[in-house]
Amino acid sequence: MLRAAVAMGIAPEAFWRLSLKEWRMLTAVAAGAVPMGRGELEQMIRAWPDDR
Repeated sequence: MLRAAVAMGIAPEAFWRLSLKEWRMLTAVAAGAVPMGRGELEQMIRAWPDDR
């Protein structure tokens, strides 16, 4: 959990001050959230190419 917090930009000191309720809120998946599909990824690749 500490590694996940650091990856989110939360310092270890701040992590240890979080309540369980706060941690769950930070790590909860939004209701109805769906992973990006291939079509959406391809649209983003066309809209913002890396080779500029």
